[in-house]
Amino acid sequence: MHIPDGVIGPGVSAAAGIVAAGGFGVAVSRARRYLTDRLVPMAALVTAFVFAGQMINFPVLPGMSGHLLGGVLAAVLVGPWAGYLVVAIVLIIQALLFADGGLTALGLNIVNMALIGAVGGYLVYRLIFRLAGSRPDRVAPAAGIAAFLSVPLAGLGFVGEFALGGTAESLSLGAILVAMVGTHLLIGIGEGVITFFVVGAVMKARPDLVYGSPTFSGRRTEELLS
Repeated sequence: MHIPDGVIGPGVSAAAGIVAAGGFGVAVSRARRYLTDRLVPMAALVTAFVFAGQMINFPVLPGMSGHLLGGVLAAVLVGPWAGYLVVAIVLIIQALLFADGGLTALGLNIVNMALIGAVGGYLVYRLIFRLAGSRPDRVAPAAGIAAFLSVPLAGLGFVGEFALGGTAESLSLGAILVAMVGTHLLIGIGEGVITFFVVGAVMKARPDLVYGSPTFSGRRTEELLS
């Protein structure tokens, strides 16, 4: 999922950078409304967990890899906007210190994994959770399903970006679509299973600290990102 430099043209990359930076500012403002002192340690632990998970890569296309995202996991545990910040910070550190993803493509990676993966994935979670009855025992299953779906959705984000500004003429859009969606559907299975068990474990221990749970004790000032 990490996009290297040069795969997407400068115009689309710059536009994605603007969207990513704007999203970061919105995320900081929104997260401050509910990210209490009790939830900050959870956010730090989630950041470390997502960082470790994203270091395990699977080859997808030349110069590109697929990996676990952790977006829905972060969003359900600490909220969608804090989840955006968690994933974005992980991506920034990886790009600067480990050359995992290009610097010019950083905005693209943040859009795909933080905006689509975490914020978009949380919207999918809320829809599934409501359809399932909005009960505490449905939090983990709904999070697992949403996490599974969020991975190919993030992959589709790259496909759309490549369609707008891809530079690799030797790769057809159809081949990229099959490679990205097919591989990320498989990765999504692992993402869903891990998210299900981690969220389920936290729900058993401290359900009051799980943002996506109806038992969350924080100030719910932005239900469904409003």
